[in-house]
Amino acid sequence: MTVKRALITGITGQDGYYLTRFLLEKGYQVEGLARRNARQSLGTLDYLSSEQRKKVAIHWGDITDSVFIAQLIRENSYDEVYHFAAQSFVPQSFTNPYFTYQVNIGGTLHLVNAIRDYSPKTRLYFAATSEMYGLAKQALQNEETPFHPRSPYGVSKLAAFWTVKNYRESYGLFFVNGILFNHESEMRGPEFVTQKIATGVAEVMAGKRAHISLGNLEAKRDWGYAPEYVEGAWRMLQQAAPDDFVLATGEQHSIREFVEVAFASVKMKIEWRGTGVEEEGVNTADGKVIVKIDSELYRPAEVPLLLGDATKAREVLGWAPVTAFSALVDKMVKYQCTRMGHE
Repeated sequence: MTVKRALITGITGQDGYYLTRFLLEKGYQVEGLARRNARQSLGTLDYLSSEQRKKVAIHWGDITDSVFIAQLIRENSYDEVYHFAAQSFVPQSFTNPYFTYQVNIGGTLHLVNAIRDYSPKTRLYFAATSEMYGLAKQALQNEETPFHPRSPYGVSKLAAFWTVKNYRESYGLFFVNGILFNHESEMRGPEFVTQKIATGVAEVMAGKRAHISLGNLEAKRDWGYAPEYVEGAWRMLQQAAPDDFVLATGEQHSIREFVEVAFASVKMKIEWRGTGVEEEGVNTADGKVIVKIDSELYRPAEVPLLLGDATKAREVLGWAPVTAFSALVDKMVKYQCTRMGHE
């Protein structure tokens, strides 16, 4: 049996970690692109077992280096490339839009050009995002819903999405876009609001901090469990023909709900008092303030709600989410509690 060879850009992030585990279990030869840093940290890959880690080859480089990317693709006959590398933190895209565009648009362009020129049989998965919908034109968003991004991050991902689609149609390449709605896990980066909440709840529980500071509590998202979503990405590249797919749960929850469920997972009940930026979340057991609102954490242009329709993925890919919202939140909080030595 021929062993498939896969490259994962952005392998050190949440999705890179879970996809690495998934592909190794499938018998793939897994290689990753990681940006060199002073400590040569591999981020989430440090959580792989030593046996798993030995099986992963790392190429130290940068997605914005066109010469490096061209050489990497030219010298290696990859069956599949999973393109996760991105500046993916929405608030940072407002403070540094140029860097966001350089990585998300320029990096993707370097990769698709290299595959077209040197390895046209390689199948490419691009990690698009529900943030492309932004100010959504439909209550339920699917593959046909018009896009209206509300951040430099969303704009950059949309440009890359259309680049991938255009190269597929122009050159007959097997390129797919995965329009993934929010997907979280124990491996989520600390800058993302879901991990900020999960870690914050564990720290409040452990007495390491008094409260969590958050921005807009009313923003609503469609949250799923990351390991299930990377399997969906893999399924997209196993089809007879390339296409674009939405992956989502079809359920919508607010950040306020996320906070309430997170505290409930450690047996703490929260009561909300006040309005607007003066609103506070109070622990009903002792009256202490455990959530405060910080106006600095609001986005310049908010995305009020996102809700995905994954009908196409269910019918074509045979993919469906399994982990419920409450179970996802509980997993994240309990993981942080265990990490801090508090079960």
